[in-house]
Amino acid sequence: MPVFFYAKSFKYYAKFAVMSLSPTALKIILISLVALGYLLESALDWLNYTYLKKPYLPQLSGILTEEKYSETVRYQQERKRFGFITATYSFVLMLVMLLTGGFGWLDEQLREWTQHPILLALLYFGMLMLAADILSLPFQLYSTFRIEESWGFNKTSVRTFWLDKLKGYGLGALLGGLLLSLLLWLVLELGQNFWLYFWGVLILFMLGANVFYTSLILPLFNKLRPLTAGALKTALETYSQKINFPLKNIYVIDGSKRSSKANAFFAGLGKQKKIVLYDTLIEKHTEEEIVAVLAHEAGHYKKRHILKGFVLSVLQSGLMLFLLSRFIGSETLTLALGGTPLGGTPLEAGLLPLHLNLIGFGLLYSPISMLLGLFMNSLSRKHEYQADAYAAQTYGAEPLQEALRKLSVLNLSQPLPHPWYVWVHYSHPPLLYRLDALEKQKQV
Repeated sequence: MPVFFYAKSFKYYAKFAVMSLSPTALKIILISLVALGYLLESALDWLNYTYLKKPYLPQLSGILTEEKYSETVRYQQERKRFGFITATYSFVLMLVMLLTGGFGWLDEQLREWTQHPILLALLYFGMLMLAADILSLPFQLYSTFRIEESWGFNKTSVRTFWLDKLKGYGLGALLGGLLLSLLLWLVLELGQNFWLYFWGVLILFMLGANVFYTSLILPLFNKLRPLTAGALKTALETYSQKINFPLKNIYVIDGSKRSSKANAFFAGLGKQKKIVLYDTLIEKHTEEEIVAVLAHEAGHYKKRHILKGFVLSVLQSGLMLFLLSRFIGSETLTLALGGTPLGGTPLEAGLLPLHLNLIGFGLLYSPISMLLGLFMNSLSRKHEYQADAYAAQTYGAEPLQEALRKLSVLNLSQPLPHPWYVWVHYSHPPLLYRLDALEKQKQV
């Protein structure tokens, strides 16, 4: 089969309403979607920011002092002001690229190097991602070494910061480059039917990421060590045996290398299953609280939340790829982003720059992504309540309540976020809601 992608080969499939639009009309739609997304996020951020002005409430008395509440509010206000500036900066950059045809201009410049569809796409996304990261670098530095540093959270050295950057570039180039190359090769070879084959590849990749993340990827950035024998390990193993939870791999990660914030997570499948505890969690929490955290993670496993989440992610990726197969060959989308055919001939005979259509599709897909995100966050919050209930029933509500209180206070988390902001963005219920639900478990 020829590794060429002719615009006319996909003309038959371009039956969606958006395909009948002119490039100018589609460009207006793309700009409108970006603008509406920014305005919606800004409105939600503003609503959530106003909630920080609420006075200290009596129900917070058992969680944090008025002084600590004031400190939390100041930290959250600074983070949110900075977040608004960063989001506005990103929005302006995207707007400039769309209005000036910047995406198409970059494509034209790189064609001086090559016109091979796959190599051109690799160069294009490599340059685009590198430029985006460089442009956002001042904000990353300010966030890490000014805001987080001033509040006592940052532990990242300058050396670690830049090493993380280099490792991230290398990993992104390797994994991202391989996936992108395979995607484009399948498009060039199979046309519209590429989506089903690439979906299979993506499922295998997602499985591999779940199984081997803590073994292959995480050690590139952090040191993992088995939890040493002692009272904590004995308590964790005793609990896991009690609930018939097959756990042999308990690891400690050097989270303090980058931040003083504490966390824990469950990763892997089958024999690769691991519970990973941040060293900051062990340092700042009691043995009972850490076992309660394990009980919560075990609840996710017992309730099959991890499997359900994986299946839903697979279905979402399938939907996205199916829709992509309907848009990847759109001449209109190419022109709307300022693109031209690779040969410079009329589009009917020219090769489409597929990388431009990937960007255009990403913008068009954003409303669907937002709706799916609402559903996934709602389901995730439900799963968190269920995992909390499991921990309360098999170990006790009080230790988990105390662990959640301590995590929130130490991390200066917002105790009273706006309900709409929670609905859109929160994958975990706010602290007060979780504490109330756990309190009810004591009466069961």
